[in-house]
Amino acid sequence: MNAYLKILFTITAAGLGALVLLAAMFIGAYYYVAPDVPQAAELRNTPIQIPLQVYSRDGRLIDEFGERRRTPVLYEDLPPLLIKGVVATEDEHFFEHPGIDYRGVLRGLVNELRSSGAQVGGSTITQQVPRTLELTKRAGLNSGFDRFVAKYKEWILAYRMEQEFTKEEILELYLNTSLYGGRVYGVATAAQTYFGKSLADLSVAEIALLAGIPQRPNDWNPLASTTNATNRRAYVLRRMHETGAINDEEYEAALAEPVVGKDFGLRRQLSAPYVAEMVRAEMVRRFGDAATTA
Repeated sequence: MNAYLKILFTITAAGLGALVLLAAMFIGAYYYVAPDVPQAAELRNTPIQIPLQVYSRDGRLIDEFGERRRTPVLYEDLPPLLIKGVVATEDEHFFEHPGIDYRGVLRGLVNELRSSGAQVGGSTITQQVPRTLELTKRAGLNSGFDRFVAKYKEWILAYRMEQEFTKEEILELYLNTSLYGGRVYGVATAAQTYFGKSLADLSVAEIALLAGIPQRPNDWNPLASTTNATNRRAYVLRRMHETGAINDEEYEAALAEPVVGKDFGLRRQLSAPYVAEMVRAEMVRRFGDAATTA
């Protein structure tokens, strides 16, 4: 019995020692990388690029100038079902975790151990917002250490964001800044581009399709591939069904709705290209290149 207790004590001590060492490593890593991580309050002043739009006096759109097509929308104007679809697909515990979901962290670490070439996964919606705002860069990081440092910075910033922003503000930022394929940024612009509709008029199937695009926007949008878009939408619908966002009837009906790869895009309501160019040139003269992006 004494020998058994000694073995048990040794194992327990080793386990506690490993936990202390791990905690020390994370604390040391924090002080190493934290100075390079922006404060969350700075994100409130990060401009969201919006193209320059030229309208006639009676409100008809003449033209649009800018690299990115985007129409920001307030959280209260987002369809509740869209929010449920995004959360069910991207971050089921979004409204519960403090910016970092330990379940996702564990999955990501396991994936990293299994594949030396894969990036650590398991990002929450909060962690993805700095990427959509282009505050963090992870492309081209080859070593496991570099990827871990980048991920750790995301964890720190995500936690800071959760202290500064409400969950609703974080979702609003995410849905307004995410890429939906090509030059399409923000969910409202995506709805108009792919369906020719406002957010309020979307069907269950259309909401599911949009909710699934941001992870791989240039592969999963319907213009790139209706097959990929259909498969991704099926996954989103399944998650919405599993989480109770939609019932059996809505699920089956949405699955049966065909995906159409049509670009509804920008709809100019008045042809006056010379006038539009005069306005663009004058705005650039006054405000510089920011005139077509700010």
